Amino acid sequence: MIVRWLRQALLDREGQIRHIFAQNPKAAIALDDVIRHQAKMLADHPEAGRSGRLNGTRELVIPRTAFLLIYRIDTKTQRVEILRLLHGAQQWPPKR
Repeated sequence: MIVRWLRQALLDREGQIRHIFAQNPKAAIALDDVIRHQAKMLADHPEAGRSGRLNGTRELVIPRTAFLLIYRIDTKTQRVEILRLLHGAQQWPPKR
């Protein structure tokens, strides 16, 4: 499968990495490497994450971090679409 980061997920990732980079650049770079590696792994193992709290989504806990990838699998197009990258302390799904 092809892994595709949607716009909001890219914005989430950039914001999280920038925030950490301001305090510890090495940690930010290492974290981004781990996040990218886990996202790439979904190409071969799309069901690695648990069933998501929102219908049609899955959630992958990034090992040794407080982060979670929210994604969906589109079997028709053979894509894994990453919807969000969230810190575990963030409200998910968002309250309406």
